[in-house]
Amino acid sequence: MTHLTNDTFLRALLRQPVEYTPVWMMRQAGRYLPEYRATRAKAGSFMDLCKNPELACEVTLQPLDRFPLDAAILFSDILTVPDAMGLGLYFAEGEGPHFEHPVRSASDVERIPVPDPEGELKYVMDAVSTIRRELNGRVPLIGFSGSPWTLVTYMVEGGSAKNFAHAKGMMFDRPELLHALLAKTAEAVTLYLNAQIARGAQAAMIFDTWGGALAPANYRDFSLAYMQRVVEGLTREAEGRRVPIILFTKNGGQWLGDMARTGCDALGVDWTTDLADARRMVEDEVALQGNLDPCALYASPSRIREEVARVLASYGRGPGHVFNLGHGITPDVEPEHAAAMVAAVHELSRDYHGVG
Repeated sequence: MTHLTNDTFLRALLRQPVEYTPVWMMRQAGRYLPEYRATRAKAGSFMDLCKNPELACEVTLQPLDRFPLDAAILFSDILTVPDAMGLGLYFAEGEGPHFEHPVRSASDVERIPVPDPEGELKYVMDAVSTIRRELNGRVPLIGFSGSPWTLVTYMVEGGSAKNFAHAKGMMFDRPELLHALLAKTAEAVTLYLNAQIARGAQAAMIFDTWGGALAPANYRDFSLAYMQRVVEGLTREAEGRRVPIILFTKNGGQWLGDMARTGCDALGVDWTTDLADARRMVEDEVALQGNLDPCALYASPSRIREEVARVLASYGRGPGHVFNLGHGITPDVEPEHAAAMVAAVHELSRDYHGVG
């Protein structure tokens, strides 16, 4: 396989010495870039873009052509897995995702298949292979999936939800049914991520967008336990090197210590938790990724630089930090402001590495 020109991101995830703190952005390929909007218009729809490996590759590489980022992330969507389970994914204008066939009963759970990543999801795997080829070793490629709990909320609700009435109703009234659905989904996620790794993903991230909506005991039983099951089933070495696994629970700062014990290599941290506190909670057992408030990118470049300096100081000296936003970049941010953040990270972080 191609030799990596820049492996700073992978080394940081494994808490190895680096010369500077690597940086990438969640949703770095997205609507804030005019070139992304042009490619999406050419594709016809969001899912058509996801299902076209060449165009998915094109938008994956667009932010790397603009900014000296230290990683690429596969352009796809977390709902590809439930879509491949036959739930009938569609997007209503201005309303977000919907499923024609929500999963609400025991027969529904029994009916849905565990999809073959090289069958129903082959378009994602082809995108991974295409991106790896076109990256040609510039930076590592991150594969990803939604967490079992997060995917299940969409599957049970039939789309986005404010209070998760159906999913939490199932959790309280029919926990055994929810556990059966989560187990099947965890199997699907494990296969999906392993297939991405086999096709060339050099790190994998699990997005637990809705874990933070749970009470602590419910989080451990219905979200964290299934992420741990996925982590335990993942391929951890490929192409002669470790494949780091990142877990990210939005609004999950209170559970970072528990998350660190799953066997993952790194944890994403949103902006509501100070990195210094997060580092104490995980006792430097895993790397940390984050955690600039995405809204800081609405500020002036000089103010962005100050906020970058604050985040770097919060983590402090030593290895094990990957700079990122605390959640995805928002669509109306000026690309020049993202550029200011990346430049500030690369310049200011060097003082936190090296001897001394």
